[in-house]
Amino acid sequence: MDEFTYLSVFVAITCFLVLIAWKNSRSPILDCPVLGMLPSLLLSVGQIHDACTETFAKSERGTFRFRGPPFSGMDMLCTVDPANVHHILTGNFRNFPKGPAFREIFDILGNGIFNSDHGPWREQRSLARILLARPAFRRFLAKTSLEKLERGIIPVLEMFSREGRVADLQDLFQRFTFDTTCVLVAGHDPGCLTTDFPDVPFARALDHAEVSVFMRHVVPEWVWRLQRRVGVGEERKLREARGILDSVINDFIVEKRIRDELKMKISPAEERGKLRVFGVEEVKDLVYLHSAVCEALRLYPPVPFQHKEPLGPDVLPSGHCVGPGMKVVISLYAMGRMESIWGEDCLEFKPERWISKVGMVRHEPSYKFLAFNAGPRTCLGKEMAFAQVKAVAATLIYNYRIRVAEGHSVEPNCSIILYMKNGFKVRVANRWSCE
Repeated sequence: MDEFTYLSVFVAITCFLVLIAWKNSRSPILDCPVLGMLPSLLLSVGQIHDACTETFAKSERGTFRFRGPPFSGMDMLCTVDPANVHHILTGNFRNFPKGPAFREIFDILGNGIFNSDHGPWREQRSLARILLARPAFRRFLAKTSLEKLERGIIPVLEMFSREGRVADLQDLFQRFTFDTTCVLVAGHDPGCLTTDFPDVPFARALDHAEVSVFMRHVVPEWVWRLQRRVGVGEERKLREARGILDSVINDFIVEKRIRDELKMKISPAEERGKLRVFGVEEVKDLVYLHSAVCEALRLYPPVPFQHKEPLGPDVLPSGHCVGPGMKVVISLYAMGRMESIWGEDCLEFKPERWISKVGMVRHEPSYKFLAFNAGPRTCLGKEMAFAQVKAVAATLIYNYRIRVAEGHSVEPNCSIILYMKNGFKVRVANRWSCE
């Protein structure tokens, strides 16, 4: 038999096994003989978050074991049980570090706070906490957000409003976030958010890296390791993206040092925009706006899943046993859609669920609402993120009528960041010119 015949027989047997498993399973992620759940995972990768949500809903206590092919390194425990989440992220935090497997998958992040554990993580988090707590930094954040609203988002939306063109809000918000982050971190404004929408290699490299890292989660470990070694497929894209990121970050560092030196000699006059927009302080106490942002994050968490790796054996509150080296996956996307957690209206967008009977914001436990992580690794920039999002949302909603473009499909992309596959195409109309 030639190689093609062997391949045909293998494909036929695989299809037969998948069919048998499908007939005997009620879950969208099927467990097949020999190949485990890998075929089903690959078939549903385009709708992976919804497929996992359905599987969690049918699993006992929102927890199931994912089984990959032998020697694939893909076996893991997946959970959305709040008791398990609390145990992993808070109660027994020391036993569930990011681990070496996480650091290798996310190697593009280097040895920063998101990849480090134990002593190095505590040191970096302490430094970050000190920086974020400084009043001067908070004033700088507010000033940066305001200027980028006045000179970035407003002019762009005015252009789309005048010309009646379809705008991609996802692209707009990504550019806003990218520009403000670069200013805050490196003191450099790349000018990504302008009316001519320039192509920014750094931002494009980030997108490619996020997709490539996601694919490391859905193919056997030996596959992406081999791709990395020979430089093909997603691993080639990741290597190219890494080169761009390293080059640009180095330029940021060099430029910032030069500018800091020049500031000792030159004091440039501050420019002020003339447009009236909502600043961070103006919107910080708006209860309904805050609740609407929380509800959006519940249904669409920016990071749809995360995983841990226990140092030693442990028993989760659900009764599931885990051991050293085993991957434990938490699906934030699915957690926001569980009736057992949020009630029968879990799929509805209802900001009111975040408002107490006395009209104040109702805070949910972090192990139930995981958009900003939980336990010792709770996001230090949580309040900053809320401040920026609310300032942008208030300015847009107050000044513009925004409607989804006709025929535009909104669905999640396959990435470690929950982007929309087709962007977010909308039509923008200035409220005041329409009246």
